[in-house]
Amino acid sequence: MRRVRRTALPAQTESALARRQQTIDDKKAAGTLNVTKEWEGARKTKPLKTALGQLRTMAGKRERCMYCGDSHGTDIEHFWPKARYPQQMFRWPNMLLCCTECGRFKGDQFPLDDNGLPMLVDPSADNPWDYLDFNPDTCTFVARFDLSSNAPFPRGLTTIDILQLDRREAMEAGYRKTHRRILALAEQAVEQASLDAAEFRDALCDADDHGLIGWYFLGTGARLPTFARLRSKHPEAWDACTAALAG
Repeated sequence: MRRVRRTALPAQTESALARRQQTIDDKKAAGTLNVTKEWEGARKTKPLKTALGQLRTMAGKRERCMYCGDSHGTDIEHFWPKARYPQQMFRWPNMLLCCTECGRFKGDQFPLDDNGLPMLVDPSADNPWDYLDFNPDTCTFVARFDLSSNAPFPRGLTTIDILQLDRREAMEAGYRKTHRRILALAEQAVEQASLDAAEFRDALCDADDHGLIGWYFLGTGARLPTFARLRSKHPEAWDACTAALAG
């Protein structure tokens, strides 16, 4: 799961979505709302096509699913499920790009904590590596360990459980290939006496099909021996990568 930077929609599209949302709110108040009919009637309109196109751009050149980061994103996903929360149906911050499998796993599942906040990680609002960890041996996800509570982060556990991020063989194979490519680049860099920071950063980005760079530079992957040596030997390259990820 990669961190997604949400960009603004064109003003005309935002206005059109706001009008549709007002219609939904009015029908819900009147008790006449049919969520499925309203969504099916809207999804082929220009504002929704524009929103989908923007989500695909946000997802990167390979248009990967914003949840698993592996499969191709095929359609608009509502982070707050539209069937349960129609008041969020046409809200741009509630739209993500999702693959068929993640959409099937998630469905209308959307647990909340005691404060009414989502227990699922939103890659467009959260840094996934604050709650998720990557196991380089199995190339699957685990929940990040919270030292303050001496237990895994509940949001990480919930996200992995709902999306089954720890038991999808095809996804594991893709992450394994990406992990090997990135690790090989880091190992080569460590052996070099000097390193062009921009070229190294770009090479990592080209090799990263799954959004793993954030785990190496902002997550617990920084503790791997190769990356610890990289940080020590080439601090400028390390800072260039972390700055690009944090920006």
